[in-house]
Amino acid sequence: MTVIVRDLRPDARADLEGFARVRHRALPYLLVTAESLAHDLTRMHPDAHYRPLIAVVDGEVIGTAQVHLTHESPVPGQGNVNVYVDPRHTRLGAGALLVRAAEEHLAAHGARRLFAWVVDEPGNRAFAELHGYRASRSAHFLRLDLADGALPPLASPPPGVELRRGSDFAADPRPLFELDAETTADEPSDVDAEFSDYEAWLEETWRHPLFSPELTSVALVDGRPAAFSAVRTDGSTRYGTVMTGTARAFRGRGLAKLAKNDSLHRARAAGFTEAFTGNDTGNGPMLAINKWFGYEVCATEVRYVRELG
Repeated sequence: MTVIVRDLRPDARADLEGFARVRHRALPYLLVTAESLAHDLTRMHPDAHYRPLIAVVDGEVIGTAQVHLTHESPVPGQGNVNVYVDPRHTRLGAGALLVRAAEEHLAAHGARRLFAWVVDEPGNRAFAELHGYRASRSAHFLRLDLADGALPPLASPPPGVELRRGSDFAADPRPLFELDAETTADEPSDVDAEFSDYEAWLEETWRHPLFSPELTSVALVDGRPAAFSAVRTDGSTRYGTVMTGTARAFRGRGLAKLAKNDSLHRARAAGFTEAFTGNDTGNGPMLAINKWFGYEVCATEVRYVRELG
């Protein structure tokens, strides 16, 4: 069988559905749909030089690569290579071909350091090391059974605190952008990120087809957004928390927990049956919060790094 690696075509439904299918089989803890892929491909900031790739055998998509520069970072030349192959079609060389094409693309656009997330399994780790990548930090995927699990009871906000929905900010989302930017800057990471482009945030985050302003919860202190839990869903039964955080001035008051609990209760009432999230293995505070909710670790990824040049 001949493996062909080529660009994902945003106008080809079979490409988009094939990409989403492979990602779900290889990494079922992240929400990906054909619509979200098309959005990313057409709306991501041009400085990212985003180039999703697919590996195809006899017309079937068997492997994928999400390839882009970290354009939000103040440090130039940092690229991302996330390769996933359908578990039913490994050992055909698709992964190696995808990595080579991705690295050539990023190097051509000035990348000098590459980052890749690898599911923590011996074969995957050996593949990364074979291609010159070294292990760095790690992160957990966590799952919560919303259908049959027991959520903590809802608590009334303390004096001066109000819970609102993300959709309440539809007319002016900038306060949520500013809160997202501050909390993201403090997230554990080997790549610093600075959200300074409001218009790019609107396109890539606020208008993303999986983002749910209605299920996103925001805790306000004296009318100011102080903590939030941002949500994406697949529009069916799967719910994912993509960011939960608190502004520095309001930490230690349980506001993130309050916002997330509000969102989870509303998600269950809306019919969602599975909740997913992810945490750096060193992020003790958020891991403790998620354990309190009943989340359990369902998989682990390892961040791998390669220096070019």
